[in-house]
This record gives sequence, C-alpha cells and structure tokens, in this order.
Amino acid sequence: MTDCASCVVRNRAICASLDAEELALLGKLGRNHRVNAGQTLMWEGDDAPVVANVLDGVLKLVLAAAEGREQIVGIVFPSDFIGRPFGKESPYSVTAMTDAEICIFNRKSFDDFANAHPDLQHKLLRRTLDELDRARHWMMLLGRKSAEEKVASFLLEMSERLSGQGCGGGPQSGFELPFGRQQIADILGLTIETTSRQLTRMRAEGLLDLPSRREIVINDRAAMEAIAG
Repeated sequence: MTDCASCVVRNRAICASLDAEELALLGKLGRNHRVNAGQTLMWEGDDAPVVANVLDGVLKLVLAAAEGREQIVGIVFPSDFIGRPFGKESPYSVTAMTDAEICIFNRKSFDDFANAHPDLQHKLLRRTLDELDRARHWMMLLGRKSAEEKVASFLLEMSERLSGQGCGGGPQSGFELPFGRQQIADILGLTIETTSRQLTRMRAEGLLDLPSRREIVINDRAAMEAIAG
C-alpha cells in the first residue's frame, strides 16, 4: 500500500484529479518499487501486466532496430506515467537510466479503477496526447535536425523537464543531468565524440557553462533557442 497523500509527485501525476477518498482507494492498489540503474521493467512486445507512476529517477523507452541496435524513443521523468492501460503488450522496453522509484499497479486493477473514475480517464487521455506531441517532436529532432540543433534542443528540453521536479516553476538556467554524455549521444543518435564536440563549442562561444561532466548552465537561452530552431 502506498501513502498517496504524502507522494512527492502527488500534484503532477495523473492521480492529481482524485479526491482524498479516491486516493486512499488507489493507494491500496499500488506499492512502491525500487528499480536499479540498467534494470528493465518492461520488454518490447511482451505482456505488460503492470503500469506505474515514476516517483524518482529517470527511465528510457527503447525500441529494437532490425539490426539489433536499440533506439531510445523517449525519456521518462518523475510524475510521468509508464505502461499501457487498457492494453496488453508493451510497445517498447522500459529501462532505468538511473536508480529509480516507482509506484506500481497491477494493470487490470488499475484499468478497473480508471473505468470507475472518469476524471482519471480524462487525465490519462490528456497525458497520452501530450506524449503523442512529444513523440512527433522527437521524430523531428532525430530525423531532420543537425547535430548542433539536436544538442541545443535536447538541453532546452532538459532544462524544462528537470525544472518541473522542483518548486521553482519555469525552466532553469542551471541543472544537473541524471546521465552522462554517452547516454546523451545514444538518445540523440550521435557519437559521443560529436556530442562532446558540440558541448565544447557551445561553451567556447559563451552559450553555456559546464561546471562538471553533468552540470549544465545555459547562459544565453535566446541564442540556444535560435540554434534549436
């Protein structure tokens, strides 16, 4: 059983639309679960008997290419929802990029609960549409943009997504990435050499600072947005 009232992503997760009594009922269906970095929670094409809210950490959504390589098609942050409600097979693999904590539910039990709570279904629909928009943006990012545009777009999105985990509100100029440059390269479909070269050049031009391997400080957001297109 989870304590939904004290959940750290309570106001941003899909269950935010529920009242205290409904949260108590949902809490009886879920349980907190730790996922270690590198551990796969769901496999592409397999039956997906669970769904989950992400409480902490970062996970990746992966599709297998024909030649066996993996392509990262999405990144999941705290308050995001993973799994396939009202479905059976997982369309992608879900693997932890960092140590993570999730609130996990049996899919059938969650589906039954959602069917009885239209506000939750509405929230699921809105989240699905948001993910569709993000997937279309991702296709544009991977298929049409140059390496420079990809890195700039990625850093701007991370400044927005990671700032949502705190209480500050808007995008943050300074933030710490939860993964390293090799993983950034994998996400963007670039080599680590190209990724590092773009970051170094942006720092040399004064667009950003790199206090450490994972810390990013965006000095000129307008210029970064112009590069990202």
